[in-house]
Amino acid sequence: MSKAFEELMPYLDKSMALQTARSLFEWDEQTMAPFEAADYTSKVIGIISDEYMKCLINDDVRKLIKKLKDEARQDKLTDKEKAIIKELDKTFEQLESIPPDEYRAFNELTSISNRAWAKAKKDNDYQVFAPHFKKIIEYKKKFASYRAKKGQSPYEVLLKDYEECLGIKELDIFFDKIKQEIVPLLKQVSKKSDTIDKTYNFLNYDIDKQKEFCKYLSGYIGFDFNKGVIAQSAHPFTLQLHNHDVRITNKYIENNLESAMFSIIHETGHALYEMNIDDSLTQTLAGTGTSMGMHESQSRFYENIIGRSKAFWTPIYDKLVDTYPENLKNITLDHFIKGINKSEPSLIRTEADELSYPLHIIIRYEIEKMIFADEVDVDKLPELWNEKYQEYLGITPTNDADGILQDTHWSFGEFGYFPSYAIGSAIASQLYAKIVEVMPVEEYLEEGNLTPIREFLRDNIHKYGTSKNTNQLLKDVTDEEFNADYYVNYLKDKYEKLYEL
Repeated sequence: MSKAFEELMPYLDKSMALQTARSLFEWDEQTMAPFEAADYTSKVIGIISDEYMKCLINDDVRKLIKKLKDEARQDKLTDKEKAIIKELDKTFEQLESIPPDEYRAFNELTSISNRAWAKAKKDNDYQVFAPHFKKIIEYKKKFASYRAKKGQSPYEVLLKDYEECLGIKELDIFFDKIKQEIVPLLKQVSKKSDTIDKTYNFLNYDIDKQKEFCKYLSGYIGFDFNKGVIAQSAHPFTLQLHNHDVRITNKYIENNLESAMFSIIHETGHALYEMNIDDSLTQTLAGTGTSMGMHESQSRFYENIIGRSKAFWTPIYDKLVDTYPENLKNITLDHFIKGINKSEPSLIRTEADELSYPLHIIIRYEIEKMIFADEVDVDKLPELWNEKYQEYLGITPTNDADGILQDTHWSFGEFGYFPSYAIGSAIASQLYAKIVEVMPVEEYLEEGNLTPIREFLRDNIHKYGTSKNTNQLLKDVTDEEFNADYYVNYLKDKYEKLYEL
């Protein structure tokens, strides 16, 4: 190990410990903490955040980064050390420009604002959240302006935090392709939506049985309960402390069978990514997924490409029927498969079908661009949201809970995150095209054998952590960088067959 790297290690270890503590508070806040704790816990989070910033943003670390970047250029560092320094340099650049008092205040605010969002959603009252939302936006605009390079828009800065390989220019091209290719198909499909019946999905399904079956599903896919746990929250999410402590949550709806099942498959996809990062990278800055675009590719791959296939359900559908015999005894496997793939416009992103899903992301992307271009007032956002849903999906939310309050992301200031879901869906299709070339996927699924698929993703994607970016991984695996054509072709092929177009 480089002498300079040895000198850096105490700073890295302390920052890791502080970040772990902050993550634990986030987990607790969204799963177990009492409602009234938020105002008081926010102070603790603020102090931890302040210490985290002091630990990394100082002259000693600045000098060590400069020295280690020189050593990296001279090839004096290991690949692991290079990956860590790359991430540290990125983190340092992000944080250095932000005044410490503002960084601490923002972290305190997100703790409080998330609780305000949860209450606003529960009470169906946007105005409960709006004052906090305004402050979140103000901070994110300031932070982005501090970091923006000459000619770079604030929103571009935020997008790059989640997927460095794709900015506004690339996303505009991507989403234009979706509008041109998928919207016409969606219109064709909507005319035949009545041909698929899924009334069975909206019967009463006991929550305790849902929890039991979802735990089974997660383990079946590969979740390691020695390294992770499942809890319940208002919005499903995955959080990792390191690759031996990965935590996922789920949400259960009594009269919607699919909701919890596909949420748990989605979050398990995230969890497998984190669990399979190489041990040599764990508890380092390189010991997490390389981007949210790639991360979402793993969750969307398992949720949709694998989880909604007939081959996946062939060995386990009887277990689902046995769990709810009164509701499903007359529903054949073929009927069920058509049901879980039925496409029709809906209000809730997390419950949207594959075909209409990217439109939910386009709506959020366009609203975020408007927010950071100062083209819309915060108080007018519910109205704008409803207009966009009418424009793209032909439906209008009747309340804020099913509209602008449905997602938790903005309460944490996670602007620029939503495009990752569509990017992830596209990457998943690109990876799948390669996987079916190298192994008999359907045969393995019908046998209940997901191991070869997990191992392929582990060996080609997961284990590298952040040491390779999205395009580098895709180039290594598929011989080309991000290519949305695979996604368009996948959706067309699937839905033209399903609806016999």
